[in-house]
Amino acid sequence: MADSVSTSQGDMLLKMARASIGKKLGLPLKNIDENGQDTGFLKNRQGIFVTLHKKGQLRGCIGSIQPVKPLEEGVAENAVCAAFKDPRFSPLSVDEFDLIDIEISLLSKPEALEFDNCTELVALLVPHQHGVIIEKDGCRATFLPQVWEQLPKREDFLGHLCVKAGLDATAWKEKGIMVYTYCVQSFAEEV
Repeated sequence: MADSVSTSQGDMLLKMARASIGKKLGLPLKNIDENGQDTGFLKNRQGIFVTLHKKGQLRGCIGSIQPVKPLEEGVAENAVCAAFKDPRFSPLSVDEFDLIDIEISLLSKPEALEFDNCTELVALLVPHQHGVIIEKDGCRATFLPQVWEQLPKREDFLGHLCVKAGLDATAWKEKGIMVYTYCVQSFAEEV
């Protein structure tokens, strides 16, 4: 990825995400130690998702595919939204704060896949590397590359992604489907 972030910068992003959630919960803030490192990268605009897990299970995931905000703003906003506004989950409670772990995914720019049929589409996908966006008739959804761990078979991956978009599970086989792929650089708190 062109806008690669170092491990120490990734750690800083994780601390910023946790601090944003803690602040929203009214918890005492801890200073984020920058250790004199360059913080200029925080102004970079990049697609970003923040994912929360609790005891290994998904607890929230919100993000933006397009690079609409600087990393600093995107991390804070998406962390709070993942904790409190993911419609699949109730808002995070103070009691859960120490039970969650945070993962941040920085996205490359999505690229359209060119394919003539569903067999070719399946062959073009690279499990565990490609994040996938599917689009048809105004419906759209994405799965981060990490989802390949739960859905390693390409056909299942595409079917579940279509359902997430509000489409029929076989919509990926139909004409008019648009598919984009991207890669991520991810950082996760130690569990």
